[in-house]
Amino acid sequence: MKQMDKKDLSKKAKIWFEKAKEWLKRAKEALKKLELKKKYELFKEKLPEDKKARTIILADIVLVVLLIFTLLLVGCKNLLTGGKKQKEETAISEEMEKTTKRKNKTVSFTISAVGDCTFGTDENFAYEGSMPAKYDEVGDFNYFFENVKSVFEADDLTIVNFEGTLTDSTTREDKQFAFKADKSYAEILTDGFVEAANLANNHSKDYGEQSYNDTMDALDEAGITNFGYDRVAIKKVKGIKVGLVGTYVLADGLGVKDSMEKNIQDLKDEGAQVIIASFHWGEEKAEYPNDVQVELAHAAIDAGADLVLGHHPHVLQGIEQYKGKNIVYSLGNFCFGGNMYPSDMDTMIFQQTFTLKGGKLQEDNVTNIIPCSISSVEDYNNYQPTPAAGEKETEILNKITQRSQGLSNENTEESDSENDNSDSDESYDDSEDDNSGSDEYDDSDE
Repeated sequence: MKQMDKKDLSKKAKIWFEKAKEWLKRAKEALKKLELKKKYELFKEKLPEDKKARTIILADIVLVVLLIFTLLLVGCKNLLTGGKKQKEETAISEEMEKTTKRKNKTVSFTISAVGDCTFGTDENFAYEGSMPAKYDEVGDFNYFFENVKSVFEADDLTIVNFEGTLTDSTTREDKQFAFKADKSYAEILTDGFVEAANLANNHSKDYGEQSYNDTMDALDEAGITNFGYDRVAIKKVKGIKVGLVGTYVLADGLGVKDSMEKNIQDLKDEGAQVIIASFHWGEEKAEYPNDVQVELAHAAIDAGADLVLGHHPHVLQGIEQYKGKNIVYSLGNFCFGGNMYPSDMDTMIFQQTFTLKGGKLQEDNVTNIIPCSISSVEDYNNYQPTPAAGEKETEILNKITQRSQGLSNENTEESDSENDNSDSDESYDDSEDDNSGSDEYDDSDE
């Protein structure tokens, strides 16, 4: 009985102890409140008796509290948005760095230019010895540019004057000489690493407008950029926009000046950074440019061209420097299916390296001339242009140098007439309107 009483007493003691702890806790809280109340009372006692002054002090306290609260909010906002802002600042910094690199970036590219490339044959020519006969013999389009393809492969852009048609049309124009080949002949250009072709010449429509359209289609399908007349082109080379314009001069002479200048302006408006102007002009077999060539070449450069390329005379003419730009008056023939026995088989590959720094073309004038023959054999044209060597190489270089003398001073050999683009009576005239001449495409003296 006593033992049970002890247990009950122990339980009651525990309950009293817990209650005592609770009362003690409450007592402490009450004391704190009392202490705060006392402090507040003391604060009030210390406040000025003037009600207005007391209000001002209290307002100041509220403002301080609001300021602290505002600073806390701003700090939180910065914590939340700081990462985004930092990313924006980093992006701006990176873009500025890229812009600086673009401004200081230097890009150089090399172009190669060659003269007349006439594929196929005239249907009135004998099959034996013709270009199609040579193709049937070797069975490989790679044959024709085999000896120069390493040069074209190493450059960045190769430009030819494509003088003829790639068509199945049988509607021949009423003219003495008309050239055509199957559209598969475009493979000669692709196999030879040629990227661009001028079509503004007097054989681009030998089988009518249809043949011109067929030629454009064939070159497009082969991936060859083609241009001429009012069709200009921009070719991207190492990220540089190279503008290409081709002008046919023979029919209208100086009358083409306005349209040529407009085409160059169009290229500039399209953002071309380097402009190359091709001209089909001059007199066959003439060793020096006539006044029309000189005036149009200078006008092209004045309008914004950076290089002028010429063709049609079938022989090499000189090179002039005008306002720091090169004018190659005639590149001669190159892969020429128009004649098996031409009187002059000398030709060249003209190369120029353009350098742009920060998008601005540098005036360094880096050029290279590779003397060539239109044939890999000496006694006839086998339609395989080949770099010259030894004495022949020196001979061709000397010829170009001699024919370039005086051009930079604008002194050129006088032609019979300032606007005369016709050929002499002794040689083949391939102008659109003249149907006289021999039965073969022969520009020899005989």
